[in-house]
Amino acid sequence: MIVYEATKDEFLQDVFHDKLVQNISRNFQAKIGRINQSEIRAWDNSMQYMYRVLNDTEIPDDAGVAIEYKVPYTSKRVDFLISGSDNDHRDSVVIIELKQWGSIEKVEGKDGVVKTVMNGRIVETPHPAYQAWSYATLIKDYNENVQNDDTELYPCAYLHNYLDTGVDDPLTDKMYQTYIEQAPLFIKGDAGKLRAFIKRYIKYGDNKENLYRIENGRLRPSKSLQESLSNMLKGNQEFIMIDDQKVVYETALQLSNESIRTNQKNVLIVEGGPGTGKSVLAINLLVELTKRNLVCQYATKNAAPRNIYASKLKQDYRKSHIDNLFKGSGSYIHSECNEFDVLIVDEAHRLNEKSGMFQNLGENQIKEIIFASKLSVFFIDERQRVTLKDIGSIDAIEKFASLHNAVVTKVRLESQFRCNGSDGYLAWIDDVLQIRETANSNFIGSNYEFRVFSDPNLLRREIEKRNRVNNRSRLVAGYCWNWKKEGKNNPNIHDVEIPEYDFGMSWNLANSDTWAINEESIREIGCIHTSQGLEFDYVGVIIGEDMIFLRGQVQTDYTKRAKTDSSLKGLKKMLQNNPDEAMRLADEIIRNTYRTLMTRGQKGCFIFCMDKELEKYFIERWKKTNQTFTPNEFFKPFLKVAEEKEGY
Repeated sequence: MIVYEATKDEFLQDVFHDKLVQNISRNFQAKIGRINQSEIRAWDNSMQYMYRVLNDTEIPDDAGVAIEYKVPYTSKRVDFLISGSDNDHRDSVVIIELKQWGSIEKVEGKDGVVKTVMNGRIVETPHPAYQAWSYATLIKDYNENVQNDDTELYPCAYLHNYLDTGVDDPLTDKMYQTYIEQAPLFIKGDAGKLRAFIKRYIKYGDNKENLYRIENGRLRPSKSLQESLSNMLKGNQEFIMIDDQKVVYETALQLSNESIRTNQKNVLIVEGGPGTGKSVLAINLLVELTKRNLVCQYATKNAAPRNIYASKLKQDYRKSHIDNLFKGSGSYIHSECNEFDVLIVDEAHRLNEKSGMFQNLGENQIKEIIFASKLSVFFIDERQRVTLKDIGSIDAIEKFASLHNAVVTKVRLESQFRCNGSDGYLAWIDDVLQIRETANSNFIGSNYEFRVFSDPNLLRREIEKRNRVNNRSRLVAGYCWNWKKEGKNNPNIHDVEIPEYDFGMSWNLANSDTWAINEESIREIGCIHTSQGLEFDYVGVIIGEDMIFLRGQVQTDYTKRAKTDSSLKGLKKMLQNNPDEAMRLADEIIRNTYRTLMTRGQKGCFIFCMDKELEKYFIERWKKTNQTFTPNEFFKPFLKVAEEKEGY
């Protein structure tokens, strides 16, 4: 998706007549969402510099210009692109990362990371050359037109406010040379050099043709962690880390070195919402730290991801090797102090206090993990706590870190890699479920499909149709139907029944461990416990009677949860002792459950609501998003509405 596109001549005219920022802002609000003033100021400033650079008769007037191109499957955008062809008529696109920075500091021990001032505070961020290179690499990886047409991408960075500080300039320090060679740097006073760089690759104009191919190119399927895992463990780079992902990765590696060198216990807390790449980062760290001969394990409470990984790896690795890498979170009850160099804890919000089948072993999983490791890395999203037993919280981690005299480092992941990189959809879901108020309360994102179905059979058929492409779509539901013992291995005995629609399906049967990848799973419905921590292309969510819309509010009803669900086990006793807190926790768990289920889909989420008032509410909220879509984008996912009359 491109926010603004024009020929070079049109771009120059827009800047000259002071219309450019207005045009960018209008398109940005339509395609991306709410604009902040800092972005407007950045455009107003940087585009004046690009006007001077491009105001050269040797750069063809019909060369294409694009501003704010969204990198596929992420929430990140490329600042500036220029398209055309070189002297040999090879298609070329110059990618320019624009920076307002006036100064930076190099960061020792962290590859490709610098410090600079952003929004009034000093932060760590990728070096501009790394950033430009990583964006170009992702575009090349995912856009089939760029690959098939042999379009050459030439990344660079332009820091038009940055003054050369001499021989020891941190911007061009030798530790960054690998990336500078792949994406050259231009600073204040380098307008002529940047112009020469552009003219080297843009000799002839293309009237935006290359931009059109990039914008409309067929995207290769996004990589899933479970499919890429084996190659990652073999040392192959499957995922390019960008922006905050890169900073967190390098921070973890640096802390592991410090812990071993100084014998100082460290705790790294990585906070991030759904789709921010927590699991990808966790596996990348596991691979790199193991390669460095450190004693490292990946731990998670949820068995589903571990079992999926084991299933994918069993062809290439011995079971003992797999079992030694991936562990349950209760595996450290009897561990000695600092027995492990690094323990990487995914889904840390799901940690329990006690361990074992009967939840009677150990003292506290957080405490045991910190005690057992020199460095413990906790990936956490507190809004994904979905049972009363989930005790994983930032406060609890900090408390036990202090108990063990561990140094705590906290970082946050913001970049979005799920839901087609739509920050808007995730914010919208939080707002619609009334978990928190968000700025983009009426915006989903033009590249993400959301649909409301009035008939669960139509929802099922749509998910089955999407699943035929690559077995990456699933039906899930809130835990409002009992799991029948007699139907454990019989798909003809239906657990989830909605009689008024003649709808019946089984919960996932005896294949809970690998439900997310088994081809037969499309005939079954998954629950929170078989889908959390995993992702699909499309997810269909049946919202049970535990969530309703009443008196203008989304409300929850814990009494509608199935008796076989242990998520709220212990609630009755809590209701007697502290009813207000019990009701608050039950409400939070139900909302978190549906938030988690509704953010499993990379490309789309389709829902059916048992409560018709809730269905109407979703439809009304969905209709309001029409304000930010062009008609074509808005109606594209719903062209078949005529043949599926009940699907909105």
